[in-house]
Amino acid sequence: MSIIDWWNELSSIAQIFYCVAVPATLVLLVQTVLMFIGFGQENGDVDGIDDGLETADAADTEGVFGEGVDHVDSAFEGLEGLRIFTIRGIVAFFVVFGWMGVSLEKAALPIWLNVVISAVCGFIMMLCLAWLMRLMTKLRSNGNTDNRNTVGTAGKVQLTVPPARTGEGKVHLMLQGAYVERNAVTDDTEPIPTGAEVVVIGVSGQTDLVVKRK
Repeated sequence: MSIIDWWNELSSIAQIFYCVAVPATLVLLVQTVLMFIGFGQENGDVDGIDDGLETADAADTEGVFGEGVDHVDSAFEGLEGLRIFTIRGIVAFFVVFGWMGVSLEKAALPIWLNVVISAVCGFIMMLCLAWLMRLMTKLRSNGNTDNRNTVGTAGKVQLTVPPARTGEGKVHLMLQGAYVERNAVTDDTEPIPTGAEVVVIGVSGQTDLVVKRK
């Protein structure tokens, strides 16, 4: 049987799943190769696009539900700072969505159920990948880095920074060539919300950065 004959024997939904899975897998392979040869670092994940997508990340839920969400439901604290909707995450979603759809199509499930299960599995993969990338970032940032080198560096708030040093927030910024997450406080009288750009003006203690709105 030729490839054309095999393709023509597939159902329409199976063809769609293959059209999603195969290109996404090829892109994922290219990303993996680039990562191993040094072009897939955290700041090489098409950050210009990823930063624009971060507004939909788990840490930005306060923009939808209000700032109080940061202090509600501690069960979701593990999602803080996750960069879910990155280029790498979206590609991983389509890889899992496509191949899961192909597998479930062979089980003769209803199309709607196939799509739902495949989408859920794809999103779970995005969460796992985001958690893994955050873990790698923290491991890398816990090396021989000096927070004093961040003074004067611009960053982006990942978790709202409370006013007048009444609590800690989180910021993402470059430190010694690596994209890191750090705790941050501010002397400003107003809280600095998620997504705001800040600049580091000092260091407080061993771990906290002092920031102000950029």
